[in-house]
Amino acid sequence: MASTSNPGSPGSLRRDITLIDAVGIGLGAIIGAGIFVVTGVAAGVAGPAFIIGLGIAGIAATCNALSSAELAATYPQSGGTYEYGYRLLNPWFGFAAGWMFLASKLAAGGTVALGFGAYFSQLVPSIPAQYAAVGAAILLTTANLFGIKKAGRFNTFIVAITLLTLICFVLAGISSFDLSNLTPFAPTGYFGIAESAALLFFAYTGYARIATLGEEVHDPKRTIPRAVIITLVVSVVLYMSVALVAVGSVGSTALAQNSSPLQEAAKGFPLPGVFWIVGIGAATAMFGVLLSQIVGISRMMFAMARRRDLPAFLEHVTEKHAVPSYGIILTGMVIIFLAIFGTLQFVVSAAAFTILIYYGIANICALKLAKENKLYPKWVAILGLTFCIALAISLPPVTIVAGLIVLVVGFIARGIFRRISVSPLPEN
Repeated sequence: MASTSNPGSPGSLRRDITLIDAVGIGLGAIIGAGIFVVTGVAAGVAGPAFIIGLGIAGIAATCNALSSAELAATYPQSGGTYEYGYRLLNPWFGFAAGWMFLASKLAAGGTVALGFGAYFSQLVPSIPAQYAAVGAAILLTTANLFGIKKAGRFNTFIVAITLLTLICFVLAGISSFDLSNLTPFAPTGYFGIAESAALLFFAYTGYARIATLGEEVHDPKRTIPRAVIITLVVSVVLYMSVALVAVGSVGSTALAQNSSPLQEAAKGFPLPGVFWIVGIGAATAMFGVLLSQIVGISRMMFAMARRRDLPAFLEHVTEKHAVPSYGIILTGMVIIFLAIFGTLQFVVSAAAFTILIYYGIANICALKLAKENKLYPKWVAILGLTFCIALAISLPPVTIVAGLIVLVVGFIARGIFRRISVSPLPEN
């Protein structure tokens, strides 16, 4: 049986998120860094064949999304796979999932901030990209402190602007499509396609934000699966359309060499003003992603602190807005640090590896679900796990080693946090 929370109790979170809000948060997390930034990185790895990698990543994400949806519907608490790992496997698997989620999404937050800075500085050259990135992180950290309902509405508004921008990009760019820009199609072969799929899988994974907010979703048994599926279908269709138009317009080399690849593609469109529309849409999209990243990361910190896998102060929830304020502030601080000192290529790769570990554990949890709680066939979770393993090992060895080191450091930190905790909670 799924456990329930008591939203009226002190220190608890309120179920303020509707289906529209949940879809908006999911789309806001997906449609941003992936389509505006990681597209260029993937094009540099695989050439025009990154489109195939995009399709593979979409299939992998679908399997993982379905596993996450049935888990979140059964256990609608904050923490996502961290919570499922604890309940269905053991505390170490649960901690590993939560720690790798934090590593991935904090790195992703840095990536998004850098992407926002790159696009914003194209629109306003007088403001350095780094200043814009830091300013956005500060603004959105503050917005999150005023409650999930207000943050969710702000996010829905941002997503609407982003969707209209990308639809405009596709329609304006169709006439610029040139088949010769797709040759040579796969200059780095199957390995390049596999690596691009791993990178782009990271770009799809915003639907996880819905699961980590399970404790704040209204009617989670119905809302979470529906929101995850709607989010992913819309994202796959949009990603494929935009990627095909972009690479067909200017070629993969031009996309790979530019930190704002869609603006580079839009320069050659016959319709005037698309360059500026894309820049504005990208900036708002990065806002949406940063907003949802801060929401999801702070809720994971809240869930892990509740079990003393992180310091207890991160469990603090404000009385007025019912948000984990210390987790929000810490998340904002880390993202600002990464935006100042991080580099795009390595941060994207690291985020991709750590999130694949997270979803691998999610699929194992889905396989352990009781029969009466399963919403989808067993083969969905098996296929999702297979994809996670295959994509993870396709990444550069240095990235894999770095990710494993992060995991080991996390295990050591967990032991320290639980040892010094004044009132440690039981393992289960």
